[in-house]
Amino acid sequence: MSENQQIAKAVIEAVGGKDNIASFAHCATRLRIMVLDKDKINQQQVEQIDKVKGAFFNSGQYQIIFGTGTVNRIFEEVEKLGIESTSTDELKKQGKKQGNPFQRAIRTFGDVFVPIIPVLVATGLFMGLRGLLTQELVLSWFGAAPEDISSNFLLFTQVLTDTAFAFLPALVAWSAFRVFGGSPVLGIVLGLMLVNPALPNAYSVADGSAEALTMFGFIPVVGYQGSVLPAFFVGLIGAKLEKFLRKRIPEALDLILTPFITLLIMITLGLFAIGPIFHSLEEWVLHGTVAVLELPFGIAGLVIGFFHQIIVVSGVHHIFNFLEIQLLEQKGSNPFNAIITTAMAAQAAACLAVGMKTKNMKLRALALPSSLSAFLGITEPAIFGVNLRYVKPFIMGLIGGAVGGFLASLFQLAGTGMSITVIPGTLLYLNSQLPLYILTNVVAMIIAFVLTWFFGYKNEAVPADNASAKPAEAEVKAVTQPSEGRSGKLEIPSPITGKAVPLSEVPDPAFAEKHMGEGIAVEPTEGKAFAPFDGTVAHVMDKSKHAVILEHESGVQLLIHIGINTVGLKGNGFTTHVSTGDKVTKGQLLIEFDMDLIRQAGLPLVTPVLIPSGLDAVREVVPSREGEVTANEQTVITVQL
Repeated sequence: MSENQQIAKAVIEAVGGKDNIASFAHCATRLRIMVLDKDKINQQQVEQIDKVKGAFFNSGQYQIIFGTGTVNRIFEEVEKLGIESTSTDELKKQGKKQGNPFQRAIRTFGDVFVPIIPVLVATGLFMGLRGLLTQELVLSWFGAAPEDISSNFLLFTQVLTDTAFAFLPALVAWSAFRVFGGSPVLGIVLGLMLVNPALPNAYSVADGSAEALTMFGFIPVVGYQGSVLPAFFVGLIGAKLEKFLRKRIPEALDLILTPFITLLIMITLGLFAIGPIFHSLEEWVLHGTVAVLELPFGIAGLVIGFFHQIIVVSGVHHIFNFLEIQLLEQKGSNPFNAIITTAMAAQAAACLAVGMKTKNMKLRALALPSSLSAFLGITEPAIFGVNLRYVKPFIMGLIGGAVGGFLASLFQLAGTGMSITVIPGTLLYLNSQLPLYILTNVVAMIIAFVLTWFFGYKNEAVPADNASAKPAEAEVKAVTQPSEGRSGKLEIPSPITGKAVPLSEVPDPAFAEKHMGEGIAVEPTEGKAFAPFDGTVAHVMDKSKHAVILEHESGVQLLIHIGINTVGLKGNGFTTHVSTGDKVTKGQLLIEFDMDLIRQAGLPLVTPVLIPSGLDAVREVVPSREGEVTANEQTVITVQL
C-alpha cells in the first residue's frame, strides 16, 4: 500500500469512518469534508497524520490542509476507497444546512452583513481620525485651537463619517437581495426609497426638530436613516417576491412588469408595515443592549468578556453585527467592541503561551502563527486549532477576557467603529481612551498567558518513536537548512498588478497562518496573472481554473491562488491560457479573471502568491515588498537556494 493510500485511510478513520462522511471535495490546497456528526472527528488524530498541515471547521465544512499537489493525490486515493465526491459548490450548500434553525438563521443574517462590514470599518476609522485631528492637544502641536478648524474641513469629515449610516438601508437591502436570490439593483433602489429626502429624517424626528407623517390616520411614517431591520426584511421579502413574479410573468413582459410590481409592493409594505414594526423592534433591542452595557460595577464587561468567545465557537456571533451597528448609529460609539477585544486578546495570549511552552514542533508551528492571527483580530485558528484542542488554555483565555472586559466596562471604553479589534482596533481609540484601551488588553493578555503557562498546558515532549512528528520536523528543515550543492537566490516579481500585502491579511487561516507556505498576497487591480519567471506549469485547476502552480528550473515552485473560496465559482469568470505540463516564459499570460464577477459573488479578491513549504530546493523564503506593484516589475519574494 502506497503512502498516500495509507494517509487516505487514516483520514477516513480519523473523521469517523465512511459512514460519517456525507460528501467531500477538494480545492487547490485542502480536502473539504462534510460530516454527519462532528463529535466523531478525532482532531488530534487528524493533526498527527503525515502531510497534514492543519485542520479546522469553516462554513460548515471540515477542511484538512495538505497543500498544493498533495491534496489532489489524497483526494484520488479517498475516491478509490469508494467514497463519492461532490463539487465544492454543492458542499457549501450542504454546509449552510448544518446546525439548528436558529444557527442557520444567524448564519444567513451574517451572510447579509459581512459584505457591508468593510464600509462600516472604514467609517469607524474616519470617525477615529476626525476625533484625533480635532483634539485640543493634537491641534496645539500645530499651534492651533478647535475654533481654528475650517467649517469646510468639518463638512468634509462629516461626509466621510455620516454617509454610510445615512444610506445604510440601501446597503442592507442590496446585500439581502443578493443573498436571497433577487436583483441587487432593486435592493439598492428600495433601500434608497426608505431614506428618500422627501420623508421626515429619522434623526430629526428623534431630536424633536421634525414630526413623523401620519398615514391613514394612525401609521407613523419616517425615513429610516441608520435602520437595519426594516431594510433587511424589505430585502428578504422583496427578493422572494421578485423570484415568484419571474416564474409567472411572460418573458416578453418580465423586464417591465417584474421590477415595477416588486418596487411598488415592497415600498408600500416597507413604509406602512415592515418599517414601523421592525423600527420599533430595533428600538427595544437597542434599549435592552444599552441597559445591559450600563450595568454598574463592570458586570456587563465581566459577563460579555467571559462568554463572547464561547458564542463564537457556537457560530452565532454574527448577531452582534446588528447590535454594534445600532450602537454606532444611535450613540456614535461602540462599548461592545472594547469588551470583546479583551476576550480575543486573551485567547491570543493563551495560544501564545502554548506555542512558547510546547516542545512539539508541529504544535508550535501551528500555535505561534495562530496567536499572531488572533492578535490581529482573527481568533478562529487559535481557538479551534490550539486552545479548544487542549480545553484548559481556552478556559484560561475566558478568564483573561472576563477580567479585561470588567476593566473595559469600568473605564467606559467605547470605540468609534466596529469589526477591527486588538492591535488594529487601536485605530478606533485614537483619543484620550488609547492608554486605557492598551492597559485593559495587556491585563487580559497577561492573565491568560500566566494562567495558561502555569495551569492551562502541561508540556509534553514528543516521544522519539512518534513517527507522526517526523514529517513536521522534515518540513521545517526543508525551508530552513541549505540544500547540498546549491547556493544563490531567486527573485520573483509579482505575477499580478495591484497592492502587495502580508499573507497574514488573507481572510483564510490556511494562508494567513502560512500552513501552505511563505510568500505575499496581492489585491488585484487588473484581472490578469502572468508568469513571473521561465518555467513549467506544474499544475492548473482544470475545472475551477482559479489556481496555478509554476516550477522554476531550480525546483522552486510558486502557487498563484486567485481569490479566496473562488473554487466555488466552478470556473465561471476565469479563463486559463496554459495547461499542466506547458513550458512558459516570463511575462506570459496564465489566467484572466473577472474581478467584478468575483466581487458580486461576495468573495475576497486578495490573491496569495507563495512558495509551498517542504521544497528541497528552498533554503529560505523572504517576502521582500509590500505596497503597489506592477506585474513582472517589482520583486515581491526572494528565495534563498
